[in-house]
Amino acid sequence: MGAQEHQPDPAGSTGPNPSGQQGIVVGVDGSEHGQCALVWAAREAQRRERPLHIVTAYSVPIFAASGLDGGYATVDDSVIRDGAEEILRQAMEKVSSYEIDVEASVENGDASGVLLEMSSSAELLVFGTRGRGGFVGRLLGSVSSALPAHSKCPTVTVPLICADRLGEITEDRKINAERAKEGPQTVENVVVVGVDGSEQARVAVLDAAEQAERLGASLRVICAVPQYTGSMAWVPAPMDRTALFADIKIQLQAGADWLKSHFPSLPVEYVLADGSPVEVLVAASKNVELVVVGTRGRGGFAGMLLGSTSDGLLHHAKCPIMVVPDRHDPRMDDRSSFGPLLGMA
Repeated sequence: MGAQEHQPDPAGSTGPNPSGQQGIVVGVDGSEHGQCALVWAAREAQRRERPLHIVTAYSVPIFAASGLDGGYATVDDSVIRDGAEEILRQAMEKVSSYEIDVEASVENGDASGVLLEMSSSAELLVFGTRGRGGFVGRLLGSVSSALPAHSKCPTVTVPLICADRLGEITEDRKINAERAKEGPQTVENVVVVGVDGSEQARVAVLDAAEQAERLGASLRVICAVPQYTGSMAWVPAPMDRTALFADIKIQLQAGADWLKSHFPSLPVEYVLADGSPVEVLVAASKNVELVVVGTRGRGGFAGMLLGSTSDGLLHHAKCPIMVVPDRHDPRMDDRSSFGPLLGMA
């Protein structure tokens, strides 16, 4: 089954497909960041055997008129729309070799609002970390922080530094300089997931395990314990942290037993790290296929995604980042039967 384009209708939107599921939705704007996201999304659609929906969005500029009559004026959107459609044509050509069904649409409206609406029926939402500020506008910029926190489906943010592993060539001088400084990187066939004892982290673990199976990869579950701050600063750190780490190891083993009951053939390892969760995950992202986190937590990995610290992970990671929204998964119902739950404060 080859790539087939679904032409946008005159109103500017194809709408959801007849099944009500848009499969994997990827936002593009013609930038190198968007191209990396497109390639990753196409590969993922092929792995999942799901359709790919390529979307670009634009808003017609509105400005204050300078005449004596006052009021507002808009510009003709035909040139803007033609440019957006050209971006889609190039995107369709880029993924034509993949064995997937492809739809493409130009959406008229705020890019973030368009994608958030699509997330209600999408299986996965994919985008880059930055863009050219053109058709998709904020989509590949500041909204790449907001979308993961509010999306109704899991999101994947693909950084430009992944270009080489995706077979893409980038002209970004900063990225090329960073690659030259770090030297050749060996990518392990590993999916990393951050946990902090929250229900949402357990949902992220399940999604990460499924993704690891799709990739034929192993799963690495990381729990990072930051130093005490604020009112807890007076606690005798060496003695209490030793006891804390011992308790967490027991709880992580219980979690491993639970996960194995649902994914018996998946290789799983647990890592207990001492340090900032974001710093630990950014470091881990250098040599793995994917890092997975939840949207909310106990102030650890997931909690940071709803604040400014999200930039530390989403914009400094060296691999794609999947953020899993809060939901109930029936597989969590039997977790307590396998032993103590991780309950970090």
